[in-house]
Amino acid sequence: MIDHYRALFQRYGWLEDRLRWIVVRPLDEELTVDDLLWRLNGGRDPEHRVVRHPREAPSLEDRPLFFLFEDAGAWGLFEFGHGFVLPDDALAELSEGARLWMTSWHFNGGWTLLYAADGRIRAWTRDFVFTEFRSEDGDPSVLAGFRGMLDGLGPEDFQGRRAAALAFIEESAGLRLEGDWLDADEATAIILDGPSVA
Repeated sequence: MIDHYRALFQRYGWLEDRLRWIVVRPLDEELTVDDLLWRLNGGRDPEHRVVRHPREAPSLEDRPLFFLFEDAGAWGLFEFGHGFVLPDDALAELSEGARLWMTSWHFNGGWTLLYAADGRIRAWTRDFVFTEFRSEDGDPSVLAGFRGMLDGLGPEDFQGRRAAALAFIEESAGLRLEGDWLDADEATAIILDGPSVA
């Protein structure tokens, strides 16, 4: 799995500078994707827009722009333009009635992997690309698989550590981030403007 994400980074090198990947798996059928997007946008319906050349779209928009993926009973939200921060309480709210995994980083750092469920953040690790600076909190068993992946990588394999975060989410949530759509002529984007956007 790590090799899949290494290949993604080699094809789209700029993803190593900024990326946010959130996967939400509902615990029951009551939670809809519209509910999730409403929560993500701070209690407002976000704008849906078909954008040409998805890879270029975030640079043309001054608000956070997500692309939505649906597969096997899970939703993936992918953002790679601004590296904006979703506060922990917004992520916790997204996990109401669901399980949520999120990884993010931006050009100034912020390498984070987080797991939330039923409205609470259960575990997180920050600065995971640097062995000596990595910090964790929460239930240690939740991130055991991720720590195992990191332990199998060299301390300066920064690309591998980023790839491991995405691989861990795929292994845990069952949703793979694919890159081919970045070369598509168009894709539907979710554009946020609510109060949870920082």
